[in-house]
Amino acid sequence: MKVRLSPDRIEDVAVASATVEDVLLMLGINPIEVIVSRNGALIPEDTMVGGADELRVVRFVHGG
Repeated sequence: MKVRLSPDRIEDVAVASATVEDVLLMLGINPIEVIVSRNGALIPEDTMVGGADELRVVRFVHGG
């Protein structure tokens, strides 16, 4: 499975099946700070992913 973390950074994650939250934790990403899409559609943290899925991780930017 490919995980796009930024326009120029893609990680290959070798899992047959895992939740989005598990994948994020494997990559050292706090699930609360990001949103994730699979093949172009937003998905929640408890969604099962794997195989040929392509995830895109978008970090929230906040401040005042």
